[in-house]
Amino acid sequence: MYGLYDKEGILRFVDPDKDACIAYAELFELGSTNYCLLDLANDRKEYKVTNLDQSLGGNNN
Repeated sequence: MYGLYDKEGILRFVDPDKDACIAYAELFELGSTNYCLLDLANDRKEYKVTNLDQSLGGNNN
C-alpha cells in the first residue's frame, strides 16, 4: 500500500499500486519536489520514503 503526501504533509491519495499514486500526482501537476510517496507497511512503525523534498528544512520544529 502506498500513500501520497503533499509538501504540507497532507495525505492526498492511497493505493496499493505505486504507479497509480504517481499518476494521481501527475494529474494534479504535482512535481516530484511537491510530494513524497510512502510505502505503507502493515506494521505502521515501518515505512520507506520514496521521494521527499529536502528543501522544506524551514518547517522543522
